[in-house]
Amino acid sequence: MRPAVFGAMDGLVSNAALIAGVAGGTQSSSDSSAVLLAGFAGLAAGAFSMAAGEYASVASQSEAAERAIAIERREIIANPEAERAELSEALQAKGLEPGLADEVSRQVHRDVDKAVAVHSMEEFGVDPDDLASPMLAAVSSFLSFSLGGVVPLLPYLFGAPNVLLALGLTLIALFACGAVVTRLTSRPWWFGGLRQAALGGAAFALTWGIGSLVGTGIG
Repeated sequence: MRPAVFGAMDGLVSNAALIAGVAGGTQSSSDSSAVLLAGFAGLAAGAFSMAAGEYASVASQSEAAERAIAIERREIIANPEAERAELSEALQAKGLEPGLADEVSRQVHRDVDKAVAVHSMEEFGVDPDDLASPMLAAVSSFLSFSLGGVVPLLPYLFGAPNVLLALGLTLIALFACGAVVTRLTSRPWWFGGLRQAALGGAAFALTWGIGSLVGTGIG
């Protein structure tokens, strides 16, 4: 849930800030087509960028884990006694008595696949049977970013004359996302909601100001 909410917040802040910048730069015009175009372009660009980045990141992590697992498998096959002793020492460090640790290690090493799995979890914190899916990560990032990014566009799609409704709707959504994430921490829900809304509002205001200055300069 938390990655999905963070992806939605990313879409909210980045696209709302982009819309604010364009709205600030074109505020003398009553035509909202430039804002809509920028918003949809930002939504598409951000969603695809997030998906591509997440795919590459997770794929790299999975490939690195697969390489480490393959190395561990070769070591277990080539030096079974040393690897058994290594696992026994690790178990003893966790509080098992030497005799029990030796017996557990011996039983684990009866099966190479089980030994690889246990050593991988013990040494790398990786489960060979539960590596992250790059495609799932990419699709999830694309959808969550898109969900957040479309929110500041909604008022313009229904004919809003200025950026105020987009700002209000975005702040409400940011408050809700911040409150949801904070429920997983020791902070009160309202603290997380207000913090996220304040940060998003600051980004919104700053890009609106920059857009206004740039728009005036090139107008």
